[in-house]
Amino acid sequence: MYEPTNHKEEKRRKEFAWVERFSSLLDDKFSIGGFRFGLDPLLNLIPYGGQAASFGASFLLVIVMLRNGAGSKVVVKMLLNIIIDAVLGVIPFFGQVFDFFNKANTKNIKLLREHYFEDKHQGSAKGILITLLIILFIISIVLFYLLWILGKWLWSLI
Repeated sequence: MYEPTNHKEEKRRKEFAWVERFSSLLDDKFSIGGFRFGLDPLLNLIPYGGQAASFGASFLLVIVMLRNGAGSKVVVKMLLNIIIDAVLGVIPFFGQVFDFFNKANTKNIKLLREHYFEDKHQGSAKGILITLLIILFIISIVLFYLLWILGKWLWSLI
């Protein structure tokens, strides 16, 4: 079905405004002594389940904007922000502190604003994905090597 460009742009702006409000709720809705925080670090106080709920909410925001025409490059950057937030947020104590200072959803709103209204972050995500795969491959090789060394050492003890 054909939608006029004005209608699509209006829908995108409305959904962007909704995503912006929801992101604010997760990252900086409350303030104590000038320090701003949202539900994300509070949810992280619930071990694992809170982090999963926070990740799910952040992932929902990415999906909504992908549905509204966000390019692959900006979506990959947004996913990296929320994945880093989720992975580091699971680490006991460090994760709680990290979640108070790392505001992945606020970073994603900035990326979206730049993408939609300043025409930045356009294009393919191939470069980012290839770089990530190379980094993961190198990390895997290093971990396998360290496991091999550990295995040899344990075998020599027997």
